Amino acid sequence: MTRRPVTSQRYTPDNLVHVYSTCLYAATRLGDYLDDIVVIGGLVPSLLVHQTENIWGMDSHTGTLDVDMGLSLAILDEERYRNFDERLLDAGFVPATSGAGNHSHQRWRTEFSPSITIEFLIPPSSEDDEAGRLKHILPGFAAWITPGLHTAFADRQLVTLEGYTPAGEEARRDMWVCGPEAFTVLKALAFSNRGSEKDAYDMAYVWYGMGIEHIARCIEPLLGDPDVERALDIIRENFTSLDSTGPRRAANFLAEGPYDEIRADTVGFATTLLSMLSRRFAL
Repeated sequence: MTRRPVTSQRYTPDNLVHVYSTCLYAATRLGDYLDDIVVIGGLVPSLLVHQTENIWGMDSHTGTLDVDMGLSLAILDEERYRNFDERLLDAGFVPATSGAGNHSHQRWRTEFSPSITIEFLIPPSSEDDEAGRLKHILPGFAAWITPGLHTAFADRQLVTLEGYTPAGEEARRDMWVCGPEAFTVLKALAFSNRGSEKDAYDMAYVWYGMGIEHIARCIEPLLGDPDVERALDIIRENFTSLDSTGPRRAANFLAEGPYDEIRADTVGFATTLLSMLSRRFAL
């Protein structure tokens, strides 16, 4: 498996163009399933935040290398989704392979050049579903079990994708995209697991671009949800001082960015978020 770049220097505008194009292509091929699919992960900031905004001296988000798609639990209805893997195959997607040469049925890549990967995730469906494990939905199709993913279906926005597919087709489709509140929850939970510079940067970028006060007001109705509460604890533990891991890694990701400004902004966003939500989280 290719190691993800730690800093923004290895993310290029072309990467984002290819990922966006692949997402649009998937939307043209999975149209009857789109109500049960939501785009999550590193593509979200460029879809939610207006890309002419100047954030930390940048005209646009640094982008991403792949597409993450969350699936609703409706996919477990085998009658409706029994041909989902065949639809992917017919569209020209093939299962990605691991370093050992085994098929990864949760990761599908295009046969276009450059090849872009789509990774599928699904919320836990029972107490027996273990976070980070695979849920085998069909013999040839699986998805990562991802706590907190249900929030992406409670907080989602319909975004119009338009442009050209990797096949050179002009297309326009509406697709559900994870909203900034659920994005905060999912990125905080991801940061707890892997401590990624990119996760910290993505979350701080959305806080900056969407407005932390707005995000806090929208998260408030979700208080009491165990995954939301856990995410807020992670933010309190990792993002509320200049030297804590979250602000430092967000700043480290933008190797050529305004380091001190990013750290200070990230801490300010995090403390504002927690203070607005509840006195339990106020510092």
